Amino acid sequence: MDHTALLALFDRELREQARPDGPGARVERAGEVVRQVATGQEWNGVLWSAFDEAAADAAIAEQIAHYTGLGLAFEWKLYGHDRPADLGQRLRAAGFTPEPEETLMIGEVGEPALDAEPPQGVRVEPVTDPTGVDLVADVHEKAFGADSSWLRHQLLARLSADPDTVVAVVAMAGDEPVSAARMELVPGTRFAGLWGGGTVEGWRGRGIYRALVAHRARAAAARGYRYLQVDASSQSRPILERLGFTPLTTTTPYVYTP
Repeated sequence: MDHTALLALFDRELREQARPDGPGARVERAGEVVRQVATGQEWNGVLWSAFDEAAADAAIAEQIAHYTGLGLAFEWKLYGHDRPADLGQRLRAAGFTPEPEETLMIGEVGEPALDAEPPQGVRVEPVTDPTGVDLVADVHEKAFGADSSWLRHQLLARLSADPDTVVAVVAMAGDEPVSAARMELVPGTRFAGLWGGGTVEGWRGRGIYRALVAHRARAAAARGYRYLQVDASSQSRPILERLGFTPLTTTTPYVYTP
């Protein structure tokens, strides 16, 4: 795997040529910036940029003016290889708040252990309706300690409007949801994104996360995708490395709230 070429392919297909990630979103190109603007609870933010040091501060100010003019908070998704090299410092100086850094990891679809199965007593079920979405949201709240209303809204919208672009699963122990994850598919690209993998406390360390990665990898392979992409936390990175994923760069969300 040529890391430089793969990172360039990722930038081109998923950032510079980005598609909206939901039915209520649109992608705009404004000069050397590609951004998503959305209504409701969809994600708003800058996906890609290409400007030099001389133009950076003005470009940042333009994006702040654009989103605040719409009354929207937004995120600048900064990658470790983005330029100028001090872009993160410039974003902080402009009023953005950085969230925890993650690692962009890529795996070829055939590399993860596709035969990995959940532990005894746990089964993986597809999520296709509001009842299943509620189970995913429940896991998200318990695993991450965060509000999941946005996830419920987004997943319901995707399953209703674009069901072929999302695969969601929940791991059940009897009637209890213990882990959940989703995969977002980007038609016309070679990438399938793995998102939201979380396991509730008390069920971690049993191989459930690994099984959900394998389940989604099989689904991506069946649909003809070549690469799996993950923004990995420090907890999931070691698991993904053992499954054959390779770290390419870092990614840090910088959030601006009017």
